[in-house]
Amino acid sequence: MHLLIDGYGCDAGQLGDTEHVRRFLDDFPGSISMTKITEPSVHLYKGPVAQDWGVSGFVIIAESHISVHTFPDRAYVNIDVFSCLEFDAEEALAQVRERFAMGTVKHWVLDRGLVHLDPSTAQKAVEAERASLTRAASRP
Repeated sequence: MHLLIDGYGCDAGQLGDTEHVRRFLDDFPGSISMTKITEPSVHLYKGPVAQDWGVSGFVIIAESHISVHTFPDRAYVNIDVFSCLEFDAEEALAQVRERFAMGTVKHWVLDRGLVHLDPSTAQKAVEAERASLTRAASRP
């Protein structure tokens, strides 16, 4: 399962704060029942385009990883939550939205690594994916 989040209109002070990103990556896995296996790795980035500076960080979890890339001057953040276990994507999204004071949010939930051993398993996965796409399409 892969939750991809694009947050707009975020608090620029939080986005530029390496400690805020580190705390998020340290606390968030446990709040969604994931198991952190490394300490967060967080870095300040200053690229060739001045507006593209920001903070990038990730944490390895037993289930896969969580990553954050911020762009304070653009009040924008990308967050990925990738897990081999299912989790409550709506609850995770609500927590992320609050932690980064997001104004507008776009998000996607993808099923990853699906292996279908028989047609009924494949059918259930397709039906679940269709339902997810229908819900996503009905959001503003």
